[in-house]
Amino acid sequence: MAQNAQSAPPARTDCYAAVDIGASSGRVVVGFVEDGLIRLEEVHRFDNRQVRRDGHDCWDIELLHKELVRGLARCKEAGFAPKTVGIDTWGVDFVLLDADDNLVGDAVAYRDGRTAGMYEVADAIMAPEELYRRVGLQRQPFNTIYQLLALQREHPEQLEAADTFLMIPDYLNFLLTGVKAVEYTNASTTGLLNAETGAWDEAVMEAFSIPRRLFRNVTHAGASLGPVRPEVARAIGYETRVVLPATHDTGSAYLAVPACEPPAVFLSSGTWSLLGVENRSPICADAAYRANFTNEGGYHFRYRFLKNIMGLWMIQSIRRELNGITYVVDEKAIRKGRLHQYMRVEGLGHEVDFGDLIKAADEAEAAGVAASIVNVNDDRFLAPDSMIEEICAACDESGQPVPETLGELMLCVYESLARCYRDAIEGLTALAGHDYASINIVGGGCRDDHLNRRTAEVCGLPVYAGPVEGTALGNLAVQMLADGAFPHLKAVRAAIAESFDVVKVEPK
Repeated sequence: MAQNAQSAPPARTDCYAAVDIGASSGRVVVGFVEDGLIRLEEVHRFDNRQVRRDGHDCWDIELLHKELVRGLARCKEAGFAPKTVGIDTWGVDFVLLDADDNLVGDAVAYRDGRTAGMYEVADAIMAPEELYRRVGLQRQPFNTIYQLLALQREHPEQLEAADTFLMIPDYLNFLLTGVKAVEYTNASTTGLLNAETGAWDEAVMEAFSIPRRLFRNVTHAGASLGPVRPEVARAIGYETRVVLPATHDTGSAYLAVPACEPPAVFLSSGTWSLLGVENRSPICADAAYRANFTNEGGYHFRYRFLKNIMGLWMIQSIRRELNGITYVVDEKAIRKGRLHQYMRVEGLGHEVDFGDLIKAADEAEAAGVAASIVNVNDDRFLAPDSMIEEICAACDESGQPVPETLGELMLCVYESLARCYRDAIEGLTALAGHDYASINIVGGGCRDDHLNRRTAEVCGLPVYAGPVEGTALGNLAVQMLADGAFPHLKAVRAAIAESFDVVKVEPK
């Protein structure tokens, strides 16, 4: 064994590690440049689960930290010793630390119901139009500002005991390095950052009684937080530094869009569909407010002017629900006995995958089924007990045919998503004053052939699907830029376009 260890080749050090954590899973991906092309190798994948604590849905932060350290250790096992590491996650969620750097309360998840009724509370403090003019953020019940209002009412003692506010990737970075820093792109999802200045809006904080003392000045993507703690280096088997990517996963995903056939609309397709464009300045006009577009921070003070759309969450929820039903044989009904119809479609004991859902939609479409349409952005679909029941109820309440089969259900979701994309693009066109030539889709959702085709047909624009690894690529791109592997963002995007397949789907 000792002889084998001595003869093992040294770990590759001209590489970088992206820790990309979404709302349902995370992974560690190593990237390096070879012959001018970007190469990727996934070394670790893990589940991201929510746990119920004190009546709330919370993130298991301890598990996330454990898994990311395990993933960095597996880099070494796979023959890599990345020179830098970057972490990206979803937005809006946060933790509070006390003066001794201990957690104050739990990391409550954005789908938790604690923000119910906070719109009314917030609107009594500041008119929503004024808040939008200042922070430029789309009105959504889970925005950090509404979470903090809910915390003020339920646990004011936590805010009093707190010394530091950190968002989820900021806290994971702190656990790795001991350095506290709040990165700009994720901070821009709070509803507390001034859209024009990129700094905390102290007038908003004062109006909402949110203590400014908790918030460190924002730091930008590309900054180095320094080396990992000695105990982390021992655990993973090598020394490395942490570099801030665009820590909001959508900010990273947008960096990886190769922008085929400009002017292009970008769509980061995952649990959420984030559809929009990159701007050099925010658009906080009344028309943007009425259309509910958001101005989220991007790399190097770009602005992602976009619409948050429910996205593949509905499809993911249907799949989980069907697989749950697979193992439950009882008399419960989704809707007047339809549970058994869905069970018969897939068969007991069969694990439903996304291919099954796409096939069901294709077959229903080929059979000439007319899809019912729902508003995918309705809050009722945010965290229902049963996504299938909620979709059926929405169709029934609007006087449309209620889906009777899995194919009809999936057609409803796909058609509703495609039409929402079309409406968002029409809104962008009106606000920008010009048309768009293409839709560029990155992320896991770009593999859904049915959705890509219906998006192209409904929107009347060609769809460029790929690369799939958009978020990890954007994360790695910033690390590569910080290390000098590429001279500028345009060069990175050109390398991405050259390195990965992009499929063009023409509208019929």
